[in-house]
Amino acid sequence: QVQLVESGGGLVQPGGSLRLSCVASGFTFRRYPMSWYRQAPGKERELVARIISSGGSTNYTDSVKGRFTISRDNAKNTVYLQMNSLNMEDTAVYYCNTVRGGNYYWGQGTQVTVSS
Repeated sequence: QVQLVESGGGLVQPGGSLRLSCVASGFTFRRYPMSWYRQAPGKERELVARIISSGGSTNYTDSVKGRFTISRDNAKNTVYLQMNSLNMEDTAVYYCNTVRGGNYYWGQGTQVTVSS
């Protein structure tokens, strides 16, 4: 079955950086777009970034443009989210996501906390 396992979260000071990873299994990774979502306390889950199957096209929510970069390594079944210039509004649980046959699949999430 589809499994998505995130890692790389943690506590970072404002202005700092983190790199999240998501290892996928149970499906043909290279054929599917991948996304990162996040959910802050008391807020709805929001799409942060998305990358197509080949990695040739990406898109981002406005609040992270120029600071975050999504990438993928199809040989390693892994999608990444490089996060720079982090601020307190980036504090959230970050989830890896894929969609197959209309079904949404999620990892367990990784906590990112930006605090001084």
